[in-house]
Amino acid sequence: MTQEMILANARLILADEVRTGAVKIAGEEIVAIDEGTSVPAGAVDCEGDFIAPGLVELHTDNLEQHLHPRPGVDWPHAAAILAHDAELAATGITTVFDAMRVGFNPSSRSDTKAYARGLATELWDLREAGTLRISHFLHLRAEICAETLVDDLNEFGPEDRVGIVSLMDHTPGQRQYADVSKLADYMKRTQGLTGAAFDAYCDQLMEQRDRLGPPHEAHAVACARRFGAVLASHDDSNRAQVEHSAAHGVQVAEFPTTVEAAQVCHENGIPVMMGAPNVIRGGSHSGNVAAAELAHEGLLDILSSDYVPAALLLGAVQLGELWGDMARGLATVTATPAKAVGLQDRGTVEIGKRADLIRFRLHGRTPILGGVWSRGRRAA
Repeated sequence: MTQEMILANARLILADEVRTGAVKIAGEEIVAIDEGTSVPAGAVDCEGDFIAPGLVELHTDNLEQHLHPRPGVDWPHAAAILAHDAELAATGITTVFDAMRVGFNPSSRSDTKAYARGLATELWDLREAGTLRISHFLHLRAEICAETLVDDLNEFGPEDRVGIVSLMDHTPGQRQYADVSKLADYMKRTQGLTGAAFDAYCDQLMEQRDRLGPPHEAHAVACARRFGAVLASHDDSNRAQVEHSAAHGVQVAEFPTTVEAAQVCHENGIPVMMGAPNVIRGGSHSGNVAAAELAHEGLLDILSSDYVPAALLLGAVQLGELWGDMARGLATVTATPAKAVGLQDRGTVEIGKRADLIRFRLHGRTPILGGVWSRGRRAA
């Protein structure tokens, strides 16, 4: 028997407006949307709270944080996946592209070991068992200068729900680490790498970029096509880099580091993704362009929680405030990311779409979640 539910007397965040009304869910779908403040018998009275689509997260490192809660600690994978899934649901995320790194340097003591293939298998086993609260896809972060990239990518196929392949190049002196001191701070904090050891690490990366970069990049692009995945660029900094990405068929630009790069992305029809923590903190932790600056220039399309899942809804609300348009702010974490990766069945409060929904109210500028539904089922 199909279960039905009505969320009434709510402020519905629709594609381009906020309207008071009710949403009716039957099974896994939205089947009706009505206007007004009335609360039919048996309906949930939302008391004027917002009802919005479930959040769509394209780039989060959160699963890796659960796997390695401290340096040198490898947490049991099934437990880590379930904790990650529950945390995302509790922050309003109902669709996630779990970022997993592919490409390592076994010769470097500062690097870890390949893990993505095994972790993906464990993730899908839990999904098949019906234990996950929300919808999961893979986001393979391809470190194009790393020694094992080709072998790591070749372990995946079209059956693996790889939704995104992003081209990563963390060679010192460019892109995210144009300021090498930021990389030095990061490696000191996370790996204890300083002085001559850090210099040797940088030399190794630069040598690998010259030797492995071009063929590995070509292989990653070919793999994205083989998987049927969206190709994403990462940390493009200037016109030449963006146009190089566009020539590969990149469909999403993750964290461009300058206004120039973001402008060229838009010239090429590539939506720009920035980190929600950047919005909330008022700037990039790497010293690159502030997301709010791109928002003011009309150059910000998608938000990612990046390393703080709870940042996604808060960042979207703050963008809504900045733009004076809550629907536009929420679209950066719902409709626009869903469209960017070809998910036609979610991302908007609309008849026929999946009943992925969140309920929240504002305490000052902070959203307080009151409920999360994934495919019509309560997830948090």
